[in-house]
Amino acid sequence: MVRTIFAQPDAETVHEQHRRIVGRLETRFPEADALLDEAATDLLAFTGFSKEHWRQLWSNNSLKRLNKEIRRRTDIVGIFPDRAAIVRLVGAVLAEQNDEWAVARRYMSAESITKALADAVDEPEQVMAIAAAASTSGEGDALSVVVHPLTGRGPAQLRGLLADV
Repeated sequence: MVRTIFAQPDAETVHEQHRRIVGRLETRFPEADALLDEAATDLLAFTGFSKEHWRQLWSNNSLKRLNKEIRRRTDIVGIFPDRAAIVRLVGAVLAEQNDEWAVARRYMSAESITKALADAVDEPEQVMAIAAAASTSGEGDALSVVVHPLTGRGPAQLRGLLADV
């Protein structure tokens, strides 16, 4: 039932379907109704982006794949001598994944990210945050504001972290 929210063709019908589902759940499942109603802003945030990005934004498959690869590599090693060894291994896996996303199999194309950043933004806080991220990243392109979903760091910061270990 909740999946139908994401299967809508445009942002307006996504919001309408969300309201319909919340209304249906009200009598039989009041706790689920309250949860969906509270989470509406976060749940429907993907509709603020262009439709071509929707699938990547509402799915966490790439994070599941990344966590599975980290788990696989740490299971092979088994016992780590110290914390720094774990950080080096996991950092290497994250750096490798970052390079793969940047060059080979993109999570989102450079053109679509640039377009999304160039689109008009209604909220002044978002404009300031994008500008601040771009100016502090040290890299001039639009991709420099993209941060890793697990670490919250950009590519240059991740490389710096690995150099410190």
